[in-house]
Amino acid sequence: MAFREYGNFDAVGLAGLVRNKQVTARELLDEAVARTAKVDPQINAVVVKHYDYAERQIERGLPDGPFAGVPFLLKDLDLLEGTRTTSGATLLKDFVADHSGTLAQRFLATGVSIFGKSASPEFGLMPTTESRLHGPTRNPWILAHSSGGSSGGAAAAVAARILPVAHASDGGGSIRIPASACGVFGMKPTRARNPLGPDRGEGWGGFSCGHVVSISVRDSAAMMDAIHGPEASSPYVAPAPERPFAQEVGRDPGKLRISFTDKSPYGDAIDPEIAAAVRDVAGLLAGLGHHVEERAPPLAADPAAVMTTIVGGNTALTVRLIEQRLGRSVTENDFEILTLAFAHNAQNTSATDYVAAQLGAFQISRGLATFFGNRDVFLCPTLCSPPLRLGELDSMSGDLSHIPPVLRRYMPWTSMFNMSGQPAMSVPLAWNKAGLPLGMMFSAKFGDEATLFRLAGQLEQARPWNGRLPPVCA
Repeated sequence: MAFREYGNFDAVGLAGLVRNKQVTARELLDEAVARTAKVDPQINAVVVKHYDYAERQIERGLPDGPFAGVPFLLKDLDLLEGTRTTSGATLLKDFVADHSGTLAQRFLATGVSIFGKSASPEFGLMPTTESRLHGPTRNPWILAHSSGGSSGGAAAAVAARILPVAHASDGGGSIRIPASACGVFGMKPTRARNPLGPDRGEGWGGFSCGHVVSISVRDSAAMMDAIHGPEASSPYVAPAPERPFAQEVGRDPGKLRISFTDKSPYGDAIDPEIAAAVRDVAGLLAGLGHHVEERAPPLAADPAAVMTTIVGGNTALTVRLIEQRLGRSVTENDFEILTLAFAHNAQNTSATDYVAAQLGAFQISRGLATFFGNRDVFLCPTLCSPPLRLGELDSMSGDLSHIPPVLRRYMPWTSMFNMSGQPAMSVPLAWNKAGLPLGMMFSAKFGDEATLFRLAGQLEQARPWNGRLPPVCA
């Protein structure tokens, strides 16, 4: 390989090497491509490969941005002009974008070379990445397990050190879930922190947002500095940061008021190793000087019911727009059974039901705002059971009744912070005895990524994870 030390650097570090002319952007791209060829047959994370696009970027000259020369993957839900975006759907396997999304444009302006797209479940609907079109994306730590979803390809590729940072998005946990499953860092930003245009002002009723998963905390912060801010069509904006987010990493977080729980919000028992890991991290926080108490926010409504209605309605609209473009109804040959079930059920849901779901999301948000009135951070498990085994969630099953109980057990905490719009991050602070990562989720007040970046930087120093590599890297 051209640059054997590549995997020891985060994206900020690689960009520094390019800036100092110690390596070239082409050498980094060649290394990312070589690592993809070596590792991806095992994990199936890079499902659209357009190396020629990245080569042309380098030949034309990359922008002098903070990540100039760093290889990068877009999630296979976002548009990049002239490249395929399949959204994990059979019907769209040959779809080529005629324009780029705003976020993709901002990534390009940072100087990254975009050499492909990372795997997503069909339309990002599942917390596992196992589309009918592309097949399962495997967890780099134990290949029989899921990499999470919907940004499962991004997290698996970063964990396997194909690249240090990759685009991810989160409408109900889709940055944090795969970050937890794959043992990388994932920050879901405040609502409207990063743009979603130009084709839409918000996603999933304001629940969805885009950012990255990364090896290091500083990569996430530096990328947020580079891409955040409203666009002309933004329906609302996030509070402006006091200083650049990159300056928060390494800054003393002070004595934070932190509440934690090792339980599900539904009161269900969770995996005992995960519960023990939460308590261990709570002890670590206390040892770092924070005020730590055991307390969890009450639920004013059922997040799962809210998500079902809001996501169902949005999925039905996506299917309708595609049908209008095709001039025919879609079938199971076009989309997975789960996608069509979401769309069909939404057609039997009234406008009143949709507004009631929005009200449920507001009630959850209001309860969280009250809870955070006298605390800075809330700690809970990102996932309440270890990464799923592949096949536990089957989007092509004739009987989809197995899915809601698995979701309730697996990821009960994540979606409420999409509803409230608060920032939340998954930090890779524990592994179970089998060798699977167990991410810890920290959330803060609306607009307060700064506190989370300061805390994450402190935890990265106290319990570093960057040197821990999955077996596929051997």
